[in-house]
Amino acid sequence: MIRHTLSRRVLAASFVALAVGLSACGQGSAEKAEGEAAAGEYERGPHRGRMLRDGDFALEITLYEEGPEPLFRLYPYVKDKPVDPRQVQAAITLSRLGPKTDRFTFTAENDYLASPGVVFEPHSFDVVVTAAHGGKQHRWAYASYEGRTTISPEAARAGGVTVERVGPATLGETLPLTGRVEITPEGQAEVHARYPGRVMALNVALGTRVSRGQVIARVESSESLQTYAITAPISGMIVAKNVNVGSITGGGEPMLMIGDPTRLHAEFLLYPRDAERVRAGQPITVKSLAGDYNFNGRIESVLPSADLTSQVLVAHVDLPYQGGIWRPGLGVSGEAQVGAGQVPLAVRTKALQPFRDFTVVYARFGNTYEVRMLELGRRTPEWTEVLSGIDPGTEYVVDGAFLIRADVEKSGASHDH
Repeated sequence: MIRHTLSRRVLAASFVALAVGLSACGQGSAEKAEGEAAAGEYERGPHRGRMLRDGDFALEITLYEEGPEPLFRLYPYVKDKPVDPRQVQAAITLSRLGPKTDRFTFTAENDYLASPGVVFEPHSFDVVVTAAHGGKQHRWAYASYEGRTTISPEAARAGGVTVERVGPATLGETLPLTGRVEITPEGQAEVHARYPGRVMALNVALGTRVSRGQVIARVESSESLQTYAITAPISGMIVAKNVNVGSITGGGEPMLMIGDPTRLHAEFLLYPRDAERVRAGQPITVKSLAGDYNFNGRIESVLPSADLTSQVLVAHVDLPYQGGIWRPGLGVSGEAQVGAGQVPLAVRTKALQPFRDFTVVYARFGNTYEVRMLELGRRTPEWTEVLSGIDPGTEYVVDGAFLIRADVEKSGASHDH
């Protein structure tokens, strides 16, 4: 584990070192046009939007995000004085990676120009704005990127970056369970005296290992006053002891309990919300609580618990002895496969990364990587269903996604307009 962590750190360091120069170049790849300002250096207007100037005419472009969906709003000015928006015609074209183009037309509304078109995430694009006022045409172009970086193929390979294409997948739905290891009923035996009497000798203690047929105690019969031997009915370990030398035995309680620690199963409690989804024969992975051991098996049976009022069921999973790694009484966790289905679009679960308030993957377009905000459905340890946010066939980063994220954060491509 330590070697693995160190190797990942070394990869990350080499990745950043190789990519640092290229990343900076990628952020400035768009050609400059009239009215263009460097990212983060542009003038802001009264509504905290980007001011675009051409002579005396200016247009403040804002992204209104207080409603259900982000929308553009444009505020026109002449000599820094507001202009009736009905006197202005405007349009915006967004060029995205993919390639994709979004076009917006505007109409006057209150003191601004509004467009009904939603500005979808990510808000990362090359922007062209055109406007007409008083018989004059105006045009501006600028880059507005977020969650984007450019990395050379050599740097990507050094960082261990791998990609796959978004497409259909089979999701095996799992149900997490908790339980513990127990000796099976067939691996347990009670030791009783055949005739009531006094215990004259006891050859075992708790934890003593015994073999089937071994003499483990001697009892003097209360009727005949003769002493007879008590032998072990099975091989195993003494797990309960209810008598000592001199004790009177022969009632309903057993003298001793023997358990065979090689005959084990895991018992998982199924509460009503889960019980209907679990069936005998379903695959299940049993894991030790420390995570050091696991066993892939099947649910052997689902039975009622001893407490009939609790409506709790118990699922049994046979466990191999495996040299004693499973020990009676220890807790275990389980992942039961309760269903499987095909979904039209899915990504590898390990590819998912946080970005702002979203869960994203990093899509690759040539040497450029950019976030794709996802709406997610069902999730398994291997696959996660995608409901929207990325197109089928798009390449996305699987291994090394956290390194792309680090480079994006380093480049400072933020949510700004």
